[in-house]
Amino acid sequence: MIGREKEQKLLLETLESDESQFVAVYGRRRVGKTYLIRETFGYNFAFQHTGLQNGSKAEQLKEFKRSLKNAGMKNIPTLSDWSDAFFALWEFLKTLPEGKKVIFIDELPWLDTPKSKMVSALDHFWNAWATTRKDIVLVVCGSATSWIISKIVKNYGGLHNRLTRQIYLEPFTLHECELFAKSKHLGMSRRNILETYMVLGGIPYYWSFLNKGDSQAQSLDKLFFSKNGELVDEYNALYASLFKNPQPYIEVVSALGRKKAGMTRQEIIDAIKKNEGGKLTAILEELEQCDFIRSYQSIGKRKKDTMFQLIDNFTLFYFKFMDGTKTVEKGHWSKVMQKSVYSTWSGLAFERICLQHVEQIKKALGISGVISNVYSWNYRPKNAGEKGVQIDLLIDRDDNVINLCEIKFSKSEYAIDAEYDRELRRKSDIFAQQTETQKGVSIVMITTVGLVKNEWSNDINNQIVMDDLFDE
Repeated sequence: MIGREKEQKLLLETLESDESQFVAVYGRRRVGKTYLIRETFGYNFAFQHTGLQNGSKAEQLKEFKRSLKNAGMKNIPTLSDWSDAFFALWEFLKTLPEGKKVIFIDELPWLDTPKSKMVSALDHFWNAWATTRKDIVLVVCGSATSWIISKIVKNYGGLHNRLTRQIYLEPFTLHECELFAKSKHLGMSRRNILETYMVLGGIPYYWSFLNKGDSQAQSLDKLFFSKNGELVDEYNALYASLFKNPQPYIEVVSALGRKKAGMTRQEIIDAIKKNEGGKLTAILEELEQCDFIRSYQSIGKRKKDTMFQLIDNFTLFYFKFMDGTKTVEKGHWSKVMQKSVYSTWSGLAFERICLQHVEQIKKALGISGVISNVYSWNYRPKNAGEKGVQIDLLIDRDDNVINLCEIKFSKSEYAIDAEYDRELRRKSDIFAQQTETQKGVSIVMITTVGLVKNEWSNDINNQIVMDDLFDE
């Protein structure tokens, strides 16, 4: 298995506990939750079941009965509701020999059909029986992250504080994608991996479709722009799997996709022409929990000025190159990569990847042990003729330094000229003036392969290159 050492350790620790364990594993669609659980426990479950997408209560119970039969239960009673179902599971587990009994329920949110009372039945199963024993490991899993968080992780009913482990499975980093590519003998350079990450993000399932011998352009053409491409319909399937009513989430994401630096809450309301109060708060929280967006407050800004920014690589790729595309010619992506629109998009995509790899940037700067906050910052002109400022990454450190990070994607060494040198100084000066910071402002250049050595490059305090982002 590539990566996931920390998550595997947490799961395996449940087998060593002298108390029953209740574990929730959640994360976005295709991130590898089921694979992690099955591989970690060696596919050795006392009982396992997978919810039926869009199934009725009767259909879900029918499948649950089949799972009981597959596990070895004889004389299964009629399951008229979830209380019957979990009682039957209870009775079955009592017949098993001594030793740890791992129960795995995959896609748990799909079991929770309207008025099914599944959660209360699960609550009773856990509290009335499993907690009275020491040999039960209950692992539940689901892509509907918002459901898992609200109904299990933050349940304030009978399941309140009953979880003994919760694991949010994050997408792969660049380092893990490199390990994955090597394990499949894809022969990809780091630049290939970086440019593929701009599209696929760190979703292992997407990377599993890449084939040895195909170029990056060929792979993406097959996945997204061919008639039967495996990921042609992924956008709609992605949001439908995560949220039971995906449309409001898609509206918010679509609005954010039009603004590079993000939007305030009020700007989102104006864009979607809805003010649903608490509903919008919940939508934003859930999108952030799923790593689709990030929220940040610029230095000196108030909470009401919090910005929400879309950072999901695949979603942004979809909006830029797939949304509204019906038919394309053969070799479409190869042609796109030669156009200026690709160069512009690549620059923005590289910025997002840097935001997703801040820990690697801090490590390269030698400040991993320094407490710091990460911001973006912008200054909107107050007077006619005045230029604004946008800084995508600021690292505000407790050692009285602020790293102002400039991010540039290029195919070769990036050359700072006199004009860009003046722009860097202007950004630094305006930032210092407007924030009235007393900390030292240090400029960091983050590029793909470094800077051309010239009279202006010597003024840069620190340089970070693509290779640094591939660190563990």
